[in-house]
Amino acid sequence: MQKKEYRHLTIGLYLNYFVHGVGLIILAQNMQELGRLWGQPLANVSYVISGIGIGRLLAYLILGNLADKYDRKLFVYFGMFSYFVFFLGVLIVHNLTGVYLLAILAGIANSALDSGTYPVFLEIGTNNGASNILIKSFMSLGEFFLPLVVSFLEIHNLWFGWSFVFASIVLILNVFVLIPVKFPAKNNRVETKLNPFISLSITRHLALGVLLSLYGYVSMATMILYTQWISLYAGKQLNFNNFQAHLLVSLYSIGSIIGVLILFILLRRNITEIRLLMALNIVSMISLIVVNFSSNRMLVYLVSFTFGFSAAGGVMQTGLNLFLKIYPKHKGKVTGIFFTFGSIASFSIPIITGILSKISIEKVLKFELILTLIGVLISLGIKIISEKKV
Repeated sequence: MQKKEYRHLTIGLYLNYFVHGVGLIILAQNMQELGRLWGQPLANVSYVISGIGIGRLLAYLILGNLADKYDRKLFVYFGMFSYFVFFLGVLIVHNLTGVYLLAILAGIANSALDSGTYPVFLEIGTNNGASNILIKSFMSLGEFFLPLVVSFLEIHNLWFGWSFVFASIVLILNVFVLIPVKFPAKNNRVETKLNPFISLSITRHLALGVLLSLYGYVSMATMILYTQWISLYAGKQLNFNNFQAHLLVSLYSIGSIIGVLILFILLRRNITEIRLLMALNIVSMISLIVVNFSSNRMLVYLVSFTFGFSAAGGVMQTGLNLFLKIYPKHKGKVTGIFFTFGSIASFSIPIITGILSKISIEKVLKFELILTLIGVLISLGIKIISEKKV
C-alpha cells in the first residue's frame, strides 16, 4: 500500500471512531432537549439509550462472521451509513418506538465499524496492531469534544440539534476520504509473522480463545464500573466533596489518554501483548487495592490516574490484538466474539452493581477489585498456555 493511500485509510478509519465517541454519549448529553423534542420524560430518554447495547449484542457475531467473507470496506461503509441515519433520525422521528430502533441501529453501527476496522489494522503492514490501540484515543477525543460543543450551543442559545448535524457532516466528508482507498486483502502476508501462535495445538488455541473472550467481559466491566461508581464512592466512603469526587473521573480520563499513547509506543517497539496484559492488569489490581483500603486524598488521586492508565489506556484493544493474532484467519469473527462479551458486560454490570449498592457502595468497589484479580488470573493463564511457543 502506497504512503498516500495508507494515510487516507488511517485518517478515514480514525475519523469514524471520533464520530463513534460522539455517538456513545450524544443522547446522554442532550437528554433534556430530546425529552422535550419527543414529548417524553427523562426516564424514557434513558430507556432509549439502552437500545445501543442491544444493537451491539444483536450484531457483533453476525457482522463479525460476515466481515470474514466479504470486503471489510462494505462493513465500514455500513457502519458509517447506520450512524448517519441515527444522527439525523433522532431529530426527525418523535415516536418512542422509532427512536429506540434508531438507538439499536447505533449499536449495530458500532458493531459494523469494529468488525471492519480492527482486522484491517492487522492486515495493513508491520506493527499495525499498535494502530488498533489509537482507536481508543480517537473515541476519547470525540467524548471530550462533544460536551464542549453542547455547552457552546447552550450558552449561545443555539439549537441543540447542531451537534447531531455536525457528526453527520463529518461522516459525509469522511466518505470522500475513503472512496479512493483500496482496503488491504484479508489475511494477507502479515500472517507469516504470526506463526508462533498458529503452531499452538488445537487445545491451546481453544483455551486461549476462552480466556480472551472472558477478558473481553472483564476489561469492559472494570471500565464501566469505575466510571459509574467512583465519584459516589469517594463522596460517601472517603468523604470527598463534590469537586474532589468528580476530579477522580477526570484524572482517570487523563490517565487513559496517556496510557493509549504509551501503549502505542511500546507495541511499535515490539513489546508483546502478553507481557503488556500481565503488567497492566497487575497495576490495575494494585490501584484498586489502594482505592479500597486508603483514604489518603492525594494517594487516591494518583491511583485514579494510574487506574485510567492501566485499565482504560488501550488494554482491552491489546487483548483483542492478541486474540486476532491467535486466530488470524477469522479476524472478523474474533472481533465479534470479543466485543459481544464486552456488550454483555455493558448490560450485566449496571444490574450487578445496582444490587450490590443496596447493601453498600463499598461492596461495589470490592466487586471491582475481584474483577481486576480475575483479569490478572486470565493474563497469567494466557502466559502459561502460550509461553512454550511464544
